[in-house]
Amino acid sequence: MNQDICSAQKNNALSKQSGFTIVELLVVITIIGVMVGLLLPAVQAAREAARRMSCSNNLRQIGLAAQNYHSGFKRFPAGYVSFATRDGSAPANAFLDPLTWDGAPGWGWAAGLLPYFESNSIAENLQYGEPCWSSKNEDAIASAIPMLLCPSATGGDEPFLIRNEAGSPRVIDGRQVRVGRTHYVASHGQESCWGECGAAATGVVFTNIYNGTTKIVNIEGDAGRVADGPFFRNSATRFRDVLDGTSNTIFFGEHSSALSEKTWVGVIPGAFTHPALRSPENGPDAAATLTLVHAGPSGGELDITGQPIIHPVNFPTFHVGQMYSQHPGGGFVCMGDGSVQFISVFVDLLLWAEMSSMDEGEHINWERL
Repeated sequence: MNQDICSAQKNNALSKQSGFTIVELLVVITIIGVMVGLLLPAVQAAREAARRMSCSNNLRQIGLAAQNYHSGFKRFPAGYVSFATRDGSAPANAFLDPLTWDGAPGWGWAAGLLPYFESNSIAENLQYGEPCWSSKNEDAIASAIPMLLCPSATGGDEPFLIRNEAGSPRVIDGRQVRVGRTHYVASHGQESCWGECGAAATGVVFTNIYNGTTKIVNIEGDAGRVADGPFFRNSATRFRDVLDGTSNTIFFGEHSSALSEKTWVGVIPGAFTHPALRSPENGPDAAATLTLVHAGPSGGELDITGQPIIHPVNFPTFHVGQMYSQHPGGGFVCMGDGSVQFISVFVDLLLWAEMSSMDEGEHINWERL
């Protein structure tokens, strides 16, 4: 009897010793929470480092594809291909936009590069002889191309509907146009020649980014008379045209869907790009901004202080026609020689403008980068 009582008391004591008190449990939970809090930023940093590497590699592949394209055709692809007109006249099947003079076939620079970055399966299904929005291309142009999507970009990876100025779906031949998305854009240079400029007889352009002087140029539908970057409507830029040097000239860069939608397909007449982010100085812009961006200054545009507008990566004007990245601290660009650089959000504005033009003769001081 006494032995049974002693055994029960011993078991009861052992049972009490092997349990956790509420205080001990709370301490353990607190320690785990602190450890998770310490580890989470490191995990997020590691993931962002991997995403940055992937994005950098994407741009490097785009640059290599552009080099190979030039080797085959002795020129880089056009920013986008449009019916050429100097007076706004065109046959009905050109679908010429009376505001911008953009027309068929509309194919953009990335569509031209598809065979050069292992997207032959998509390129083979495209009818390049037809307008890019043709019913014959309906399925193929909605394709997602992983190499043209930055893993850090938010705002969507899926195809999207082309919209008109009011924001409604753009309808051509009774059909809405759905296109594949990209997070990479080509550089038009400092100047932009789209919207009303694309159909203008003359226009104002900056001739000196340092003192803001301008001049009048004859445009007559030829964006090449205004653009000072490598990609524009019907461009055919060659290495020898890049007088500032390919290693000094930005060719491609990032533009996240968090700011506006971009497509690898091309330019659809009557389309507009709409900003997802709002600021006092941005709004819908012409169809060329589906594939192209510029650095500024452009067309004599001045900010509220009277200074020429220059907008580098992530500049808070949030223009749909500027580069925009969601990597912390800046974004990637691909230079004309195929090299990739990370540009800080604090980049010198004049340096950014100098890097964006290909033949303005500015001296680039890389110590300002």
